Amino acid sequence: MNNPLIKTLWELRGNPRACVYTEPLWGLSMNLCLPYASVYMIALGLSDAEIGFIATVYMLSQVVFAFLSGPITDKLGRRKTTAVFDFIAWCIPCLIWIRAEHFWFFLVAALFNGAMKVPTNSWDCLMVEDAEKSRITRIYSLVIVCGQLSALFAPISSVLVSHFTLVKAIRILYANAFVVMTGKLILLYLFSRETQTGLIRIKETQGKSIRSLLGGYGGVVQIMGKSRGTIFALIITALVGAVGMINTTFWQVVVSKKLLIPDPLLPLFPMFRSIISLAFFFTVIPHITKVNLKTPLLLGFAAYLIGQAMLVLTPSAGLLTYGMLGVSLVFDGFGAGILAMLAESLVALHVDVAERARVMAIQHMIIMGLTAPFGLIGGILSGISRDLPFVLTSGLLLTGFLVTLWYYCKNSDVRS
Repeated sequence: MNNPLIKTLWELRGNPRACVYTEPLWGLSMNLCLPYASVYMIALGLSDAEIGFIATVYMLSQVVFAFLSGPITDKLGRRKTTAVFDFIAWCIPCLIWIRAEHFWFFLVAALFNGAMKVPTNSWDCLMVEDAEKSRITRIYSLVIVCGQLSALFAPISSVLVSHFTLVKAIRILYANAFVVMTGKLILLYLFSRETQTGLIRIKETQGKSIRSLLGGYGGVVQIMGKSRGTIFALIITALVGAVGMINTTFWQVVVSKKLLIPDPLLPLFPMFRSIISLAFFFTVIPHITKVNLKTPLLLGFAAYLIGQAMLVLTPSAGLLTYGMLGVSLVFDGFGAGILAMLAESLVALHVDVAERARVMAIQHMIIMGLTAPFGLIGGILSGISRDLPFVLTSGLLLTGFLVTLWYYCKNSDVRS
């Protein structure tokens, strides 16, 4: 109970508790499918360039829905928006992925899946608006931990792929994801309540159209432009998002097709990375995030960069392949875990409280717009060489490291 994360978990109440406690269900649904998402597409005949194009369409869809998410969240309320759009963004695509046969199935699913930016906004508001500001970083740490716990169930995917064909096994996993995600959104709706800010915004936007609310974005952009912290948070989140998208899309491809790791073993490596992340979250990370975020940001970028560089240098045969891949995942586990948490925390800490939904909508739209081209770029690079997407991620992480150094040198009084 003396561990900061365990203490925070035990003391959570209200909406933060409902959001965090239902989050492990995400891992028992979508995260069982993700290790196979790209190789599933390849098995159904898609090329690397087509996979990259779908990733870019997915990101562009997120840009549109991020733009709409602020007014929708304000009009419907945080709670109802999360329930409705989680179903649209995850449950409907699962039904499409179950029956997918060629490129167009995945393209349509990507368009629906892009709606996830609406509940991303509303769920963030639901979770943190009534929470103590001093606990926000630890709350996001718990969210990342819940996501990492899902990897412990990776052997389920391995057993299914070993027992059935890869395509049939993934269809079963998507069917499971539909059922569990539907259960998750129902439980969250039942055990949460509309936030105080949400109730105020519902009343203020009553009788106003979405179009008229979108017209108020000009003032929101001015609020954001005056905050150096907000601009810094946008840059960091965009860089982390681009690296994460490339890894999500092409990590399985390089490991399966270049390093020749057997398909049943693919989920075991993310499981190892998640166990490493969990160990860091309960030991090192709570201590290095106590004072300010400069040191953990720099350490995160450096560790993630080493992990990505090692992946590029890993040979494709022998025991050395598994050894270097394992070491790469140790660095990835720390870097990706802490950067994901810090990126979300930076956005939440620097947001204008009264305009949280619309400010976060603009932030998500800008981030997705900056990140979107990297899916197509990654696909083109992967078509040339499986290593090139990760050379690109290494460059992005180096950029993040340098931007962080510059920001904190220019703003030496900043504590977050």
